[in-house]
Order: sequence, then C-alpha cells, then structure tokens
Amino acid sequence: MIEEQAVVVAVEGDRAHLEIRRNAPCGLCGTTQGCGVSLWGRLFKRNSGGFWTSNALQAKVGEAVIIGIEEGALLAGSLTAYLIPLVLVCIGAFIGSGASASRVGGDAGAVIGALAGLFAGFVWVKFQTQRRETDGRYQPVMLRRGELVSIRHCSR
Repeated sequence: MIEEQAVVVAVEGDRAHLEIRRNAPCGLCGTTQGCGVSLWGRLFKRNSGGFWTSNALQAKVGEAVIIGIEEGALLAGSLTAYLIPLVLVCIGAFIGSGASASRVGGDAGAVIGALAGLFAGFVWVKFQTQRRETDGRYQPVMLRRGELVSIRHCSR
C-alpha cells in the first residue's frame, strides 16, 4: 500500500474531497506543491484539483488524513498512461512506413501512422480511465488520521 497525506477540503454526505499535501520537497527548489522548477509548471500554474473518496473516518473539513492505494493499481495505471500510447505510436509508425514505402515520401506515412497510433493510445487511456473509475481497486482510501504539517513554498 502506497500512503500519502491529504487534507479534507470539502465533505458531502459520506464522501470527502481531498487534496494531497507533500511532507517533503523534491530537493530542486524546496517546494512541496508541485514542480516549481519546470517550465510547464510555471506556464500552466499547477492546479492541484484534488479528488473525491469515501469518508470512512468521518473526517471534517481541514483535517489531515493518510490515504492509500495498492501498488498494483498504481503500476497498472502508470503502464496504461505511458506504455500503451508509446507502443501504439511505434506500431502506427511501423505500419504507416510500410504502407507508404512504395510511394514517394515514405516518411510522411510513418508520421501519419505515428499520429494515428498516438490518437489511438489516448482513446485507449481515456476508455481505461473511465472503466477504472468504478473499480474500487483503483480508488484511494482513507486509512487513518494524520497531522497537519506546515508547507514551505518556493520563492521563485
């Protein structure tokens, strides 16, 4: 079980909306709230978003809780999100290259095939994500109450 600390930001009935609070910075700039170094983080202003889960501990708004998710679920989600699109890009490029080998501009076929494979990978990930939203194995659960830790932000 992989554990992380979260804070309850809203409660509706038997469900709680949680946001992750990092206990330790990554070491690059000392931030605990997303990546403060990356260009993408600065351009898109990281939005934590949070998530909803069952409020098994009857936690109240502002309380810290420890949440957990099974290692296998995290591994399966990572493989789905990263490996499947990569494999489909390669397969699409291979098929596109073979299909346009006899024509002039064979590289264009490989590019079109790779883009088609990437699109198919995104569709696959979207389908798998929707299917897993209802599967309890892929949902984080509240394990126990935690304690709030002060969060230090990067000064950049």
